[in-house]
Amino acid sequence: MTHAPLRIGVLNGDDIGHEIVPASHAIADAAARASGLAIDWRPMPLGRKALDELGHTMPPGTLETLGTLDGFILGPIGHMAYPKVPEAINPHPILRKSFDLFANVRPTRSYPGLGCLYDDIDLVIVRENNEGFQPDRNVVAGSGEFRPTHDTTISVRVITREGSRKVARAALEIARARKKRLTVVHKNTVFKLGCGMFVEECYEAGKEFPDVAIEEVIVDTFAMKLVREPQRFDVVVTTNMFGDILTDEAAGLVGGLGMAPGLCIGRGEIAMAQATHGSAPDIAGKGIANPYAMIESTRMLIEWLGRRRSIPAAARASELMKAGIEAALADPATRTPDILGTGTQGDMVEGILAAMRERAPVAA
Repeated sequence: MTHAPLRIGVLNGDDIGHEIVPASHAIADAAARASGLAIDWRPMPLGRKALDELGHTMPPGTLETLGTLDGFILGPIGHMAYPKVPEAINPHPILRKSFDLFANVRPTRSYPGLGCLYDDIDLVIVRENNEGFQPDRNVVAGSGEFRPTHDTTISVRVITREGSRKVARAALEIARARKKRLTVVHKNTVFKLGCGMFVEECYEAGKEFPDVAIEEVIVDTFAMKLVREPQRFDVVVTTNMFGDILTDEAAGLVGGLGMAPGLCIGRGEIAMAQATHGSAPDIAGKGIANPYAMIESTRMLIEWLGRRRSIPAAARASELMKAGIEAALADPATRTPDILGTGTQGDMVEGILAAMRERAPVAA
């Protein structure tokens, strides 16, 4: 059966994004061609370069065009360095809200030889993405954080039944495809209403997945157990702020944020590949930024689109990328210095491409 080409947007973002996103694009494109997967790549302007060249960090038409695509790759955004002008907006919350990307899927996996604290970590944390404490995404207008007097700041945390149920269902679907175990992380001992509602809705959603076992762990206990025995966890679901912190902790176990990929998914048919690290302006242009997180995020996007649309070629492309990534990570010469390698970013990219060519000669 033939399928229309997947339409995937390519947004470099800022700083090292102009290096790691093109690298991810090149690897994914080679895997797609070797696997018979048709992809219509759509480069689009976004971020500081778009501001400098087009007058806006999210130029008119970008958001509308993204809505016509199957998915997109978003590079890291360095919005903290943007000038304080109305045209310099942070694209992150707009993209997540516009496409209802309520679940941020963040896998953590250890590879041998990278300096991981454990050699057998393989877990997925599903972080709620659109509400919680983050003030840039928990209200429709204004901000969820405000200062009524000079000496007082108030931060509002938003938890809804619908938002909790949606992210719980997404996590349960992942758990069903893995080991059929889901850990709900919360703090209902203190946030009796907010976290209490989140836990209630996780169990409510769990009624649709009777084959998945659900356990609860208080967030501070989970933070400790994640360091001491990460192997006991498989799929985890939690609220926005807790997930933001815990996924960085998990990344620290396996080599750092350069090893922390992510995929933002929602109810619709569109998804966003987004590495969880920042734009790292201090190393931009030096050729040493670890591209793994962005490449793996892109692989996750292709795998997700193929599964949603029943496209075997996408599964083949994803597996080819996976094999290339694992081969490059196994060789210190094709690893960057942050993961005990002696290579450059370019060496890692070429190592992945070379390993893919060995397995599928059409890859270039």
